Amino acid sequence: MSFSNYLETKVLDHVFGGTAYTAPTTLYVALFTTDNTDSGGGTEVSGGAYARQTVTFTTSGATTSNDSDIEFPTATANYGTVIAVAVMDALTGGNQLAYAGLTTDKTIETGDVFRIPAGDLDITLD
Repeated sequence: MSFSNYLETKVLDHVFGGTAYTAPTTLYVALFTTDNTDSGGGTEVSGGAYARQTVTFTTSGATTSNDSDIEFPTATANYGTVIAVAVMDALTGGNQLAYAGLTTDKTIETGDVFRIPAGDLDITLD
């Protein structure tokens, strides 16, 4: 996953500019049917019982990974083809913190459940 411009600026200001950055108390994973960029954008899934899901991370070295499965509600309508995910700082709206395209796109239809297994959502700094 890549950091968004928003988070890059916050980290640089915090570390090198002396501006305090308070990390969000809760992080959420959002699903997208079009690509996002460093500045955000993309088309987030909506409707069909979709809601962003909370995520917690465990960090080891230069990588942090989700420490438990992330499971979205059973779709009550087609979501379309999910091609990307993002970590957000709010349940709705808010700021994109990190994002990535999926290794394999996934079409979500009525009755499907989208799941990210523990350890599969990795954010790495190099």
